[in-house]
Amino acid sequence: MIVLHHLNNSRSQRILWMLEELNVPYEIKRYARDAKTMLAPQSLRDVHPLGKSPVITDGDITVAESGAIIEYLALTYGDGAMLAGEDAAAQRNYRYWMHYAEGSLMPPFLMRLIFEVIKSSPMPFFIRPIAKGISNKVTKAFIGPNIKNNLDFIESELDGLEWLVAGKPTGADVQMSFPLEASAARGGIGEQYPNIRAYVARIHARPAYQRGLKAGGEYDYA
Repeated sequence: MIVLHHLNNSRSQRILWMLEELNVPYEIKRYARDAKTMLAPQSLRDVHPLGKSPVITDGDITVAESGAIIEYLALTYGDGAMLAGEDAAAQRNYRYWMHYAEGSLMPPFLMRLIFEVIKSSPMPFFIRPIAKGISNKVTKAFIGPNIKNNLDFIESELDGLEWLVAGKPTGADVQMSFPLEASAARGGIGEQYPNIRAYVARIHARPAYQRGLKAGGEYDYA
């Protein structure tokens, strides 16, 4: 049986959605972050040296990285479900979104989070204005425009589409779900992005997503 090694507040939530969509039996082994460092415990490093989540074990097979896990599950257990089908263009789009989610979209969101944390971190009072000024400048000059460019692109690509590829939910939608719903939860997707907002709502409305959320527990995007 597949074991999902599930770290609280991590990307492993979307793997639960994938497992539920495929109706694959699984178990959840839960791990908690260190309250001070927010790092994963040593017990997760014992599963995979990087101590990251998600990671699954399937017998003697260990698979890490969201995209690799999603493709492994689809190819091993999906019987064609959650894949793009035989159309070459759909397959190209599928591969693009699978790589785009973490390769292009997630980095600026992560950078924004890091700079927000810097502004609120403990530091000498005379350093705080400098740190805040640098953080605001980097966010305004680089991070903000980069995020807007990506969201504008996704909004355009979703125009007239219900799902990203092949007119049905696929692993590409699972992979894209985390950065978009995280941004939406933090107020980063406003009324100017109706296609994205509707897309995230469709994801959240899927029974398999709701079962996965119930199994994994609520996610704190803050």
